[in-house]
Formats: sequence, structure tokens, C-alpha cells
Amino acid sequence: MTILDDIATRIIKEQELVIGPMAWDEAQKVSGLDIVSKQTGEVHISAADPKSAVDQLVGRFERLFGRASQEVCKEVAAPFLASLSPGEIPASLTA
Repeated sequence: MTILDDIATRIIKEQELVIGPMAWDEAQKVSGLDIVSKQTGEVHISAADPKSAVDQLVGRFERLFGRASQEVCKEVAAPFLASLSPGEIPASLTA
């Protein structure tokens, strides 16, 4: 798994705490984001541009639940961002 796979997984799991299984349903709608296992919470980003897939994921939750949802995504991703270069960080997770 890549760091962006880990970020996507954590975002989905955090949203699942709020909205339940619907979080996984929304994640399945993101092009290039493959749900490997809902049970283990494993996802894989197969998109040519993995940052775009994360941005789409954050955008789906933001459209459903507003700006607060985007802030939750940023908080969840924050521990992972230190290991990425600025160019590798999805735009939706920057300040």
C-alpha cells in the first residue's frame, strides 16, 4: 500500500464512523479507487493520478456533508502528509 492508499483508507473509515456503510458506497463511486476489502478496510488507488482520486474522494464527502467533512479529511490525513513532498500532497488536503 502507498501512503495515498493509507490516506484514502483512513478518510473512508473516519467518515464511516459518522455515516456508517454509506461511506464505502460513496468511495466506490470514485474513479480509480478500488475497494479491496470493506471488512479489513483496504483500498487501492489504481488511478493514473492518485492525488486526483484522493481529491475526488474528499470532494464526494464534502458535497454530501459540507466543509466540516473536508476538515475531518484533512485531520485524518495530517499524520501521513509529513512523509510526502509538497508536490505529492492532494490539493484537497492542503490548507
